[in-house]
Amino acid sequence: MASVQHEPIATTLDVEHFDVDHFRCKSLLLSQRTRGVFGGQLISQALVSATQTVDPVYGLHSLHCYFLLGASASTPIVYFVERMRDGRSYLSRTVKATQNGRVIFMMMCSFQKPKPYQPTGQWSMPPGVPPPETCLLEEDHYDELLKQEGLHPKVQRMYREFANEVRCSPIAIKLVTENDMSESSTSLTQVMYWIQARDIPKYEAPFQKCILSYLSDVHVLRTAALILGLESLGNSPNATGNSSDATATKVTIDHSIHFYDDDFDCGDWLLYVMVSPRAASGRAIVYGQLYTRTGSLVAVTTQEGVVRADTHGLEAKL
Repeated sequence: MASVQHEPIATTLDVEHFDVDHFRCKSLLLSQRTRGVFGGQLISQALVSATQTVDPVYGLHSLHCYFLLGASASTPIVYFVERMRDGRSYLSRTVKATQNGRVIFMMMCSFQKPKPYQPTGQWSMPPGVPPPETCLLEEDHYDELLKQEGLHPKVQRMYREFANEVRCSPIAIKLVTENDMSESSTSLTQVMYWIQARDIPKYEAPFQKCILSYLSDVHVLRTAALILGLESLGNSPNATGNSSDATATKVTIDHSIHFYDDDFDCGDWLLYVMVSPRAASGRAIVYGQLYTRTGSLVAVTTQEGVVRADTHGLEAKL
């Protein structure tokens, strides 16, 4: 297969500094499987903006954000950074993202001076995880599905579009397949991916954290949908060409990241382990851990979002 040019992650995160504490995006990516701009791009561009207002001696340790309105890829987004607090050990910044005069996204982030010689501890990486070299790229998975005989033309088109989209993405994803993660399993409790930014140099820690913030929003609510049985791991449409994705509505409400390590490289594979302990009232929460190959727990994530089953068919019968 001919080589496909993917979008560089640095281009995806780039912002223009055009006024005091005001920044403007240079590009926006629209996914075929989402209603608007990818949330990870909003998080990372907001963080790039905030980081430019902070003394490099302080390192990002946490961020918390809310998605208020859907973002259009056709209009630039402006990020305004407010300097909430400049202390001796911690700095705080708030970022408001606006589009067409409306606030669509808000983030608060905190930066800390390093505190060496303090006790450390972490949860271990799950045992028996296959290395990324033995797992299949997401685009190759769709290419394999396309080889099935008797596929509905709509299904073929959908798989081909999915494969092309992920192949052009600035990140690469590999599903970690295990016995309890098979599509026929009724006891799915966690989902794991190997994930990396494609073809990047070894950036310094501040920009690595911006890249990880982008990666951290990938397939999160999908984990909740998988565990609820609203999707299959293969995104397999049925014989009529209706995708299992259509059985669930997924929209992010809020997202948070806590960082505990500066020594990682998003250009190498990171293991993203996700669980969804609770879903109700059309909402679900997902907890995630991001590990390096060597088992260092780099960051912990939390995301809540709308995860609703398509009850149209059920309502029609009532």
